[in-house]
Amino acid sequence: MADVKKIATRDSYGNTLKELAAEGHDDLVVLDADLAAATKTGMFQKAYPDRHFDCGIAEGNMVGVAAGLATMGYVPFVSSFAMFAAGRAFEQVRNSVGYPHLNVKIGATHGGISVGEDGASHQCCEDFALMRSIPGMTVICPADDVEARAMVKAAYKMEGPVYMRFGRAATPVFHEEGYHFEIGKGEVLREGKDVAIIATGIMVPEAIEAGKVLAQQGIDAMVINMATIKPLDQELVLSAAKKCGKVVTVEEHNIIGGLGEAVCAVLSEKLPTPVRRVGVQDKFGCSGPAWDLLKLYGLDAATICKTAHEMLG
Repeated sequence: MADVKKIATRDSYGNTLKELAAEGHDDLVVLDADLAAATKTGMFQKAYPDRHFDCGIAEGNMVGVAAGLATMGYVPFVSSFAMFAAGRAFEQVRNSVGYPHLNVKIGATHGGISVGEDGASHQCCEDFALMRSIPGMTVICPADDVEARAMVKAAYKMEGPVYMRFGRAATPVFHEEGYHFEIGKGEVLREGKDVAIIATGIMVPEAIEAGKVLAQQGIDAMVINMATIKPLDQELVLSAAKKCGKVVTVEEHNIIGGLGEAVCAVLSEKLPTPVRRVGVQDKFGCSGPAWDLLKLYGLDAATICKTAHEMLG
């Protein structure tokens, strides 16, 4: 996909917050933890300085402030790196946002191994697991710029807490403008009958590429973009499993607690189906260029193809 336009979904996040405010949504406020430049909320800060609050390097406090704003009728977007938004502030997200089910949106940038040179301390591959465990929390991860922008708008319109994961690295844009995004619904990108590949986030373009390669090798793979990790589109998962009989999940997250386990939970209870999980194999990350790390950790089309072949024998 060398010739395809590439945009980091963290840029999509910042652009959409500014766009929503420009549309007259005066209840929208943005909070960040001294990372406005990196999370791209600086775009909003420049345009609407009176509605942007820098809480400093105090993520737990930031979530508490957001909870308070939500009780006053505002729609706060809390912004920080995934490691800090999901990890450091977990207690406040659980108790101050999740428990009272407040209308707080969490924009977590720099998720996954593709954070790159920042290394293991910043490469959060546990955030889906953490956020999925909070009752009533919606968990979403967009595949490209178009979907990310639509997702932020959908999160704003939805009542209740939402966790959104965005990436640092520029990734291919494959959706057309006008694409309809719906929270809780997956998207079939390629029909197939031999194996279903269910991917999320920046792994979706890799799944698309794997589908093309497998087709050349005589394997008809269904490719699904599963942007919403929770609530999972169970109907689509079951339909794909029934049609294909074998499932491969793909995510830039630990294979423990993320998309793969969510899919396995549904299938084990309702339609037992062989599943293989492509993801971070219960390891910490390391420092290096984003795309080199993704390849090193097996988060690429080649590994997806290899996994499909192994399942099909």
